[in-house]
Amino acid sequence: MSDDNSHSSDTISNKKGFFSLLLSQLFHGEPKNRDELLALIRDSGQNDLIDEDTRDMLEGVMDIADQRVRDIMIPRSQMITLKRNQTLDECLDVIIESAHSRFPVISEDKDHIEGILMAKDLLPFMRSDAEAFSMDKVLRQAVVVPESKRVDRMLKEFRSQRYHMAIVIDEFGGVSGLVTIEDILELIVGEIEDEYDEEDDIDFRQLSRHTWTVRALASIEDFNEAFGTHFSDEEVDTIGGLVMQAFGHLPARGETIDIDGYQFKVAMATVGVLFRFMSKSRMTHPSRSWMNKTETG
Repeated sequence: MSDDNSHSSDTISNKKGFFSLLLSQLFHGEPKNRDELLALIRDSGQNDLIDEDTRDMLEGVMDIADQRVRDIMIPRSQMITLKRNQTLDECLDVIIESAHSRFPVISEDKDHIEGILMAKDLLPFMRSDAEAFSMDKVLRQAVVVPESKRVDRMLKEFRSQRYHMAIVIDEFGGVSGLVTIEDILELIVGEIEDEYDEEDDIDFRQLSRHTWTVRALASIEDFNEAFGTHFSDEEVDTIGGLVMQAFGHLPARGETIDIDGYQFKVAMATVGVLFRFMSKSRMTHPSRSWMNKTETG
């Protein structure tokens, strides 16, 4: 009994020591040695001081300090917008089809953002005369941020100012995309899906300008055709096989590896493994011919 109690006391002491060290480094400016802190977090998981999800979240919190809004934003080409002169029914069509809750409202084009519409603000007009609807009655002010803004500071601003969407502009003042608080939270806790999200068989889905989700079963041939890469498929046929081969072991969620200048991160370590594919060294977008092929089936 005394040995069991001693072991239990040592475990509690170790946990207290770990969290004391972690908190002291996280909340007293930048850590003096970031690599040591990351190693501490990873080692703590192996010693059962924290579970895998907690470890991934702590690593995610540290990662956001290294990223800029440009790295995670929804690019301009994928922004779903409403026009200021649209009717209530026209707005509802867009809202229902997209299932989003917030929309940039534009005048002439996406460089002319008039404000933000929240879908819930249309509810009163749906119960009364639709002709009484006017975009001016529901338009909210748009928050504008530069591409270069640090993600951790963006999250702090989202929380302190209590808004959930910001318009991102480039160095010349043109609109380059938008960012939401959910985009940042997903960096920390992983992909956020609700009960209405449907599973699909899309191999590549864009998250931001340089980041995509890639299904493990996606073929290397399709990947090369889509992104202009030249990965060999002589030994393995799928992206999952390529990444597993590079790791040399079965990776856990959150592990990353570079392959020929491209970064792959395990976003979901389940039967349907998802990887986050990131390219910072070069612009990487699916080729138009490949996109046309997928759209036509």
